[in-house]
Amino acid sequence: MTPDISIKKVVHIIFQARESGRPGELHAFIDALNDDEKANLVAIAWVGRGAFEPEDFAEALETAFAEATTPTADYLMGMPHLSENLEAGLEALEIDVTEAEEDFYDR
Repeated sequence: MTPDISIKKVVHIIFQARESGRPGELHAFIDALNDDEKANLVAIAWVGRGAFEPEDFAEALETAFAEATTPTADYLMGMPHLSENLEAGLEALEIDVTEAEEDFYDR
């Protein structure tokens, strides 16, 4: 199962989380995502953190929907190593981010 969120958005969040100089921008960006995108983002981070195996992504996604009690931006921004978890999650799910990263750098 592939995540139902634009990889460009995930890469944008990874770069924003790394900078950590403008947390308000990252918070607003995550808040603007729809519920499906937010749940997918959380599931990717959980896979990257090792809470779920890549083959259990559907279960991670279901859990993300079921346990969404805190605002997603607050939850994710409170997660230690958010950018690393997202990167590891994308890698574990075998998602190539090369094109999305190039687009981001070309700005």
